[in-house]
Amino acid sequence: MFPFDPPLVVGMVHLRPLPGSPEYDAAGGRERIAARAVSDARALVAGGCDAVMVENFGDVPFYPDSVPPHVVASMTHVVGRVREAVDCPVGVNVLRNDAEAALSVASATGASFVRVNVHAGARVTDQGLVEGRAHETVRLRSRLDCDVAFFADVAVKHSAPLGERRSLDESVDDVVTRGLADAVVVSGRGTGHAVDDERLARAAAACERHGTPLFVGSGVTADTVAGCVERTDGVIVGTALKVDGETTNPVDEARVRAVVDAART
Repeated sequence: MFPFDPPLVVGMVHLRPLPGSPEYDAAGGRERIAARAVSDARALVAGGCDAVMVENFGDVPFYPDSVPPHVVASMTHVVGRVREAVDCPVGVNVLRNDAEAALSVASATGASFVRVNVHAGARVTDQGLVEGRAHETVRLRSRLDCDVAFFADVAVKHSAPLGERRSLDESVDDVVTRGLADAVVVSGRGTGHAVDDERLARAAAACERHGTPLFVGSGVTADTVAGCVERTDGVIVGTALKVDGETTNPVDEARVRAVVDAART
């Protein structure tokens, strides 16, 4: 069961590099990272977002699966600060694909959902082969006894299929009926890239059969958001909400409001 009303617009909080990552800037330390995250989250909510999601976007190159304990510690600290700062559902994504860490952070901080890039099946990525571990993470949720929703990608961005290509319909079926995902995310080929119409239509039809919420996870702008929400339950937006449309820049509240207003018309 979905533990909260599906949000229409989820705004991204892209974290600066965390301690231990190659591009970490020790000046200001973890407090500077948390302050920027809180500022971005508040701007997203002030602009009208229904939820925010915190992601360790600055930690390139990403670990393919399990991240070290110090990453979990930093994420827990920052997500906790964001939870205190905003009155809306908060999500967690631990890149590249540490759903166990994301779920643990969410449980500890009271966050509402996690995004899992590969929840079922396997994909070839710049981190190598990334495999879904739904059998572990769904059981972990039961052990933690927490109401945290799984937002699961199908054919996630920045990846390619392993072996024979499966249809998008089959991928949705698997992630919902066998992976027990609470919501499905469909994205373009990379960060900031739109989902093509045919792909979106197929995902929407498959999710409708299962009664599962569908979100567009990349490439949404003020010009395209209305068309996206006509066919889905919501959108996850990052790049289009930033100053000058640059993913690593701070959130621009005016850009947020433009996207939210277009989504609600």
